[in-house]
Amino acid sequence: MDRALAGDLARLPELLQSVRDVAVREVNGMSERPVASLGPAPAPGPLPGEGVGAEAALARFTERWSPGFSGSAGPRYLGFVTGGATPASVAGDWLTSAYDQNGCAAVGSWAAALERETVGWLRELFGLGQEFGGAFVTGAAMSNTVGLAVAREWLGERLGVDVARDGVAALGPVDVLSGSPHSTIGKALSVLGLGRGRLRRVPVLPDNREAVDVAALDAALTGLDGRPAIVVANAGTVNSVDFDDLRAVAALRERHDFWLHVDAAFGGFAALSPAYAHLVAGLDAADSVCVDLHKWLNVPYDAAVQFTRRRDLQLAVFRNAAAYLGPPAGEPDFLHLTPENSRRLRALPAWFSLMAYGRAGHREIVERNVALARLLGERIAGIPGLRLLAPVRLNVVCFTLADRPDEERVTAFDRAVAAGGETFLTPTVYDGVRGLRAAFSNWRTSEEDVERVAGALASAVADVPGG
Repeated sequence: MDRALAGDLARLPELLQSVRDVAVREVNGMSERPVASLGPAPAPGPLPGEGVGAEAALARFTERWSPGFSGSAGPRYLGFVTGGATPASVAGDWLTSAYDQNGCAAVGSWAAALERETVGWLRELFGLGQEFGGAFVTGAAMSNTVGLAVAREWLGERLGVDVARDGVAALGPVDVLSGSPHSTIGKALSVLGLGRGRLRRVPVLPDNREAVDVAALDAALTGLDGRPAIVVANAGTVNSVDFDDLRAVAALRERHDFWLHVDAAFGGFAALSPAYAHLVAGLDAADSVCVDLHKWLNVPYDAAVQFTRRRDLQLAVFRNAAAYLGPPAGEPDFLHLTPENSRRLRALPAWFSLMAYGRAGHREIVERNVALARLLGERIAGIPGLRLLAPVRLNVVCFTLADRPDEERVTAFDRAVAAGGETFLTPTVYDGVRGLRAAFSNWRTSEEDVERVAGALASAVADVPGG
């Protein structure tokens, strides 16, 4: 055995204690860590010929690389839609690495059974029926891809084509309709061979809404002359967290033939709160559903779940035939349900967090984040030089400069905010106007953090040139 490796094995308890000490220091200091690191990273170094051992590697990491890691797991990182990692989910994630289970199959381990239990809990959390099967994937992009892959197979079923066997070309042109699709939908269509150009944007509701106009969707489907299609409904748009009327969209299937995929990456968590559950009413009418867990469930990257009521079609797409695997039978192994064969046990951190905090704990996170988003919206409305671009519907605040929000000035404002180190936001374009988004989904965020963010915004807007 390599000398450094043998030494690490002999001192494994001490090594893990050292890593624990570093992790505790970093987590405890997360609230005061610069939210974003804007300086240049170190130049790449050469591959070591002889290893230095894990303790020395830890020392070199903390000296050379750790200072440049962002505070994205902290309470004032409001870019993208970024959760943190609850204490229980961190514990589960550490054990995931320690056990190092390949969750692809049920042979010789209970890991797959734990994933099935966790999927069942999530299905209940989001109000989906027992007919929905689910599996863990890496994130919303892969969850949308899996859902649309199953939809592609459904189209083949409708047209008398075996897409998994004969290829997507056998389908001919495919129509995919959506009001405000997330960018990952186009990416998924590209990966699946359906083509980004087949995504048709349907008009949305007036008055700066992002929710689809159901009457316009009805008309677009009528124009297909009975050809089966895919409809992507949105349960929480990225800019303003607008929700399609899922019940009304699903009701169109009385007259039209389409697969209903719902992108509920973070908006699906509205189901946890009685105050907001009406926003996702009708989610259980979908054929496939995307939910991203490293957002509002606050588990470590990477983790998402995909659901579908047509597991038979999912199996047709992803089954893997090999003598050492055996044919799928009964409850199919996860390697037959997602693109991956080998996969880490992503379910364990989610299992820990759901077991530790339950429905009530995660509901509290959702409701607190929504209240904090509204508080920031109120603060922004009172800051000279800023204005809201959209009402704060759930957990995202979309805003811009009050005067001349052109690309140059909004970019300068965004950079000034990031340079201050108090918070980090991401840019957007809403109704043709450039702006910024502040997305709340971290379990640690408090009213004090909101006041600090508001102060940072007020300081930064005062320094934007040309106001």
